[in-house]
Formats: sequence, C-alpha cells, structure tokens
Amino acid sequence: MSRFGRIFKSQAPLPLLGEPMKVIVDTHENINGTLVLPLWQDSKSMVSGSESGVHRSLKNQIEIILEDGDFKAKAGTAMTLAGTEGGKALLIGLGKQDDASLQSMRESGAKVTASLKKIHGKTVTVKFHGMESEHMGAFVEGMILRDYSYDHYKSKDDEDDSDDVEITAHVTCEDSKTEDLQKSAELSSAVATGVYLARDLGNAPPNDLYPMAFAEQAIAFGAEHDNVDVKVINYDEARSLGMGGLVGVGMGSYRKPCMVIFEINGDKPGPSPCIVGKGITFDTGGISIKPSPSMDEMKYDMHGSATTFGVMKALVASGHEDRVIGVTCMAENMPSSNAQRPGDVITTYSGKTVEVLNTDAEGRLVLSDGLWYTGTHLNPSYIIDLATLTGAVVVALGHEASGLWSNDGELLNNIKEAGEHCGEIAWPMPLFKAFEKEMTDSKIADVRNLGAGRWGGSNTAAAFLKQFIPNMADSDEQIPWAHLDIAGTAWGAKSNKLVKNGATGIHVRTLHHLITGQ
Repeated sequence: MSRFGRIFKSQAPLPLLGEPMKVIVDTHENINGTLVLPLWQDSKSMVSGSESGVHRSLKNQIEIILEDGDFKAKAGTAMTLAGTEGGKALLIGLGKQDDASLQSMRESGAKVTASLKKIHGKTVTVKFHGMESEHMGAFVEGMILRDYSYDHYKSKDDEDDSDDVEITAHVTCEDSKTEDLQKSAELSSAVATGVYLARDLGNAPPNDLYPMAFAEQAIAFGAEHDNVDVKVINYDEARSLGMGGLVGVGMGSYRKPCMVIFEINGDKPGPSPCIVGKGITFDTGGISIKPSPSMDEMKYDMHGSATTFGVMKALVASGHEDRVIGVTCMAENMPSSNAQRPGDVITTYSGKTVEVLNTDAEGRLVLSDGLWYTGTHLNPSYIIDLATLTGAVVVALGHEASGLWSNDGELLNNIKEAGEHCGEIAWPMPLFKAFEKEMTDSKIADVRNLGAGRWGGSNTAAAFLKQFIPNMADSDEQIPWAHLDIAGTAWGAKSNKLVKNGATGIHVRTLHHLITGQ
C-alpha cells in the first residue's frame, strides 16, 4: 500500500477491461471445446502423436484436407472445420519450419485468437507436438496478446454475447516439455497484464483520462500491493519545486499537470533501473495548434507513461524482487489565455532555461523535469525514457520500429537485443554533437525547444533530452540513459499482428525482459 496516501480528492478508477485469457497447460489428451492444430507448411498429415485424443472422424477429415493440399499451412492462414461428428477444429498455418522464429510463432498464435468466432465457443484446446519449447511458448504468448479489444464505451444488447467471449485455452504437448510450457505461459500471462494496462490507458478517452485521473489509477495500484509505493507531485508542488517544464506545458488547461513516481521493492538497496514516461493526456499543440485531421489520436500522446505504468504492473505480476522506479510526467497541452506562448523562456527543474519556440514541442519540456528529478533524487543505475515525441521518427522508421538513442553503448545494445527478443524493434539512431549544438544555440536561453530546421527532428529532440541527464556522483560522465521515441509504434502500427487496433502497449515486454532477463 502507498505510504504517501491520497493527496487529492479521489475518483473511481477507470474501468479496465479484464485479464488476459486463461491458459491451462494440460497433461492429458482430452479435447476441450474446439481443437486448435498448429501445422507446418505443406504438411501432408498430422504430426505423429498429435492425433492422440482426436475423434476418428475429425482426424480423418483433417488428413484428407492435408493430403489433398486444401490447406497448405502457410504462415498467417487458418481454416475452420465444423459440422463433423468429431467436433470442431481450427487449423493454423505456421509457415516453413526452417523459417520459424519467436516472432513468427507469436504471430501464428495471434492468428488463433483473431480467427475465433462465436461458432468456436469459449473453450479451445491447442495440441502441440514436435515443436521446440520456446516456439510453443511464443505461440501461446501471441494468443494472449491478441486477445484484447477496447469496447468499454460501446452499448450492447444484454442478450448479445458475440463480442464478449472470454476464452479459456487448454494447451497440451509432450510430457517432457510440459513444465517449460507451464512456466512460459505463466510468465506471458503475468507480463500481458502490464501490456493490457498500457493499452487500456492509451485507448482511454481524454475526457476521462487526464493527468490526475492517471494519478488516481497509480494510487489504486499502489494500494493493492504491499511492495509498491506511489508518490504524486501535484501542480502546486511542481510550481514550488520549480518544475517549469511540467508547469509550462500544463498550465493552459484547467486539468492541471502532475508527476507520478512508482517505486517497486523500495526496501532493496543500491542503484536501480528507472523508467520515465511522457504523459500528455491530450495534445492540441497548445498555442502552436495542430491541424484538425487526426487530432483525436493525440489521446495516445501519453503512451510513454502508459508503457511505464504497464512495466510496473508486469514486474509486480511476474514477482520481480528488485527495486525499480517509474516516473510519469503528466500534462494536458491546451491553448488558453493562460497557456505558454512561443517566445516564452521557462526555467526547468534543473535550473536550465529553455526558449520555447513552438508549444507543440512540449513532450521534451515535461521530460526535462522528469529526467532531472529521476537523476538527482532516485539513485538510478540507468534511465530509459519513452515518448511519442516526434513525427520525424515516423518519417524515418515508419510504424515498424521505435527510434533508440543513448549516451551509453552497452545500454543501447541491451535494449536493442531485448527488443529483438520480444519482436519490438528499437532501432539505433545518432546523437551527434552537431545536434546538441543546434539545441543549445539559443540567443536568450540555455536551450531551445526546437531545432533550427525540419531536418533530423527526432535526433535534435533526443539531443535536447540529453541536456537534462545529470552526471553520476563524483564523475564527469552522465548517468547511462536511453531515449525511445515510440511515436510510430504506440498506435497505428497495422503490421503489428499482436494487437487488433488502437494502443499497442509497446515495449512493456521489452523493458520487462531487459530488467528481469525473462
């Protein structure tokens, strides 16, 4: 429970949309509900051993379909068999066995969940045979991750359960692999609770999820767990502390900004990983207002904070025992008579002044205070920030990868490898001195919040953030730090087969794997 308590009037936490699908690893051969049968491409028959427990009539129909080549089992394909004496089946194509990877297996598992309709019922049995343990685990992970939709605000007939199917998945494999699969399924389910939370927060409408509403979610989370402490720095406290970046961005809205600090296992000593998230719950651009098309998507501009919160939940759910810190910088960027203007100069928490040239370059301003607070108060072993920071990174990398910048080669490589393991690509980008010089080239302040031109906009934004990373104690070297620009991957990533639409929960799994090694 939080030792900081509630420091503002409580509201009911936003409704979250349930837990990931229930996965039961069975040691018997019974088929519960619809049979799900993963098959390698161009299979001419069921793998020896996988037919155990399958009704003879259904087995014969599957064998005929495979022998005749009616289902070639190419990656991303599925076929439903219904009306047989032996029950229903869903055939899932795995693609060529030589091309199998963890990500291809996740996507095949996601195809199961995406293919399930009312006809399949609420219970399925996945029969693995002759597959590697890690591939089976990835398949189950994909099933779990794809089993998410955001429909809380949709009206529904009480008798219509077509979109309210809670799936229970029974999974069987060879006895020698059952223990490994059980551990993998439990871990995937635990981490998925954090992914689901990040998606819920990202998808929530901005009239219901504003800075202090996010803080209420955090307080409620802290109250549920003895090893979680939550601190909220509210607007008045931020002003008194001199957090000019956070205050400047959020003061134009009547829904004032705040900073939320999560601490997991705070009794453990020593420097700890610190994750910092940008949390603009809605971004109009402020006085430098955005164009109208797609402005509704600016509710996703808090996904850095959504991921940070999701990582905290995933770590708690998976039983992580070491100290980890999360910091979320929450604000709503609105135009008003009290909003900051282009031409203003603000003083950040670090004491550095910033010339505000564009109020739509606001995420870096709230992060400037969050990064400095983290580096000077929370004893980080390293700092990783996540932000939907620039459209320029989408121009550079599309929706296929997050941009990755770092002042530390080892940290950069570790994040890159964790992302590759999880199928969440983080692509290294440059931090040239020229970019830093460009951002410190203000005639009236220490730093400017906009580069000199349109070129390299995601790089200059990263260079701005680097100015707010403190040095390590008794050293001229900065604290190891990395920046992930997730503007292209937090939503709108149509190639991401692990999510139906909307917020993706990007990098919850990457950072959980980085921190825990699991």
